[in-house]
Amino acid sequence: MSDLELLEKKLRKKIKNFDKKYSATKARLELAIKIANERQQAGITQKEFANRLQTTQSVISRIENGKQNLSLDMLQKIAEALGKSDVVISFR
Repeated sequence: MSDLELLEKKLRKKIKNFDKKYSATKARLELAIKIANERQQAGITQKEFANRLQTTQSVISRIENGKQNLSLDMLQKIAEALGKSDVVISFR
């Protein structure tokens, strides 16, 4: 079970209507974790990542903490900055 799944389970017990409230945030958190993990695996600092994206380190921090809404254009720039060719979005 992932850290995110463990946290969900814990919060589900404590918060009334958790699933409804959390579903709006879950995708953003999953994306934030994915971006942070990919950046770290590539050995890129937040500052270098920010330079590649022509933004600031504080924006990268907000992205990786799920506090920044991302456009499709920014997602493509992130993919390119990480050496990926495309962004793939799936719906479950």
